[in-house]
Amino acid sequence: MKTAVFLYNTQSGRGHIDRNVENICTVFQAYGYDVTPQLIDFDTNPFDGNEGIDLMVVAGGDGTVNFAVNAMKRKGLDIPLGVIPAGTANDFAGALGMSADPLEAARQIASGSEERVDCGRVNDLYFVNVFSFGVFTTTSQRTPDERKHRIGKLAYLVEGGKEVCSMHAMPLEIVADGEHFDLRSLMVLIFNGETAGGFRLARRSSIKDGLFDCLLLEKKDIITSTLAMGRYLLGGNPKIVRQLRARRIDIHSTCNEPTDVDGQPGAEFPLHIECLPGALRILFESQRDGTCGDDFVRGYLRNPNNCLHLSEKPTTLWPTAARHARAGTVPARACTRYPSPASRRR
Repeated sequence: MKTAVFLYNTQSGRGHIDRNVENICTVFQAYGYDVTPQLIDFDTNPFDGNEGIDLMVVAGGDGTVNFAVNAMKRKGLDIPLGVIPAGTANDFAGALGMSADPLEAARQIASGSEERVDCGRVNDLYFVNVFSFGVFTTTSQRTPDERKHRIGKLAYLVEGGKEVCSMHAMPLEIVADGEHFDLRSLMVLIFNGETAGGFRLARRSSIKDGLFDCLLLEKKDIITSTLAMGRYLLGGNPKIVRQLRARRIDIHSTCNEPTDVDGQPGAEFPLHIECLPGALRILFESQRDGTCGDDFVRGYLRNPNNCLHLSEKPTTLWPTAARHARAGTVPARACTRYPSPASRRR
């Protein structure tokens, strides 16, 4: 039997993932996994004692995924990962096409196939979605968890609004894939993923192309720079929002600005940033067009009278569902529309 650890963070997002731990484990059991739930502890490496598992499933936001990836890389491991979005923005999970429903996301992982995706590294830190510094880029670090739990993504806008009056230029020396240029910048965003805080900023980015998509906001006066960024968000291409694609980037500055990796404190200057093509093994199945019968399984799992408990034998859901269908307690088409793991492999 395949082995998996389900690592979950109850402080991510609105803190609701703990309500689904048992049902999520049941989904993986149905696909033949011996799964162990594990509450995250940021003071210990979750891979200690788990070096031989077949899958690490991470439920949380980008910061939680970042923690798991760095913990794995520190041990020199290359274990497949699954991502269940349970944070505030869930940018990396969005790039994978994961469902916002935790049970459907669990099914996407359990029934999915392994693919290699890119990962970023800045100095000795890895990142999955974005590395950044400058105005607004450390907002997620300062946004109180209580506010994120209460109002979600709006919490970032509230905190970010406080930074407008403190905008300042950073003198940068940049070498991107051998091209050298100097720049006075207000903000630098280096994307492996596609979005930041739920906003799609990297228009051409892909987690499978071996390249970063970079945005650099040049320093002008506050009004000009703010309007330019607004125009870019609305689909425009203002000249002072510079865009480039590169695999390796070196940045020096006379300032040692705080930086951010996936919403967590980042590396110190000078910076060596590199895209590592295919550095992560991810299990996932891109979200489908609604023709499947996953709504039945979500409803079935959420009914406490039907839920399989972790203490029970890992009987699959599909024979159970079929028995209910034969008894007339659920629509038979729900079972035929939701194929078993065996039928998916054919």
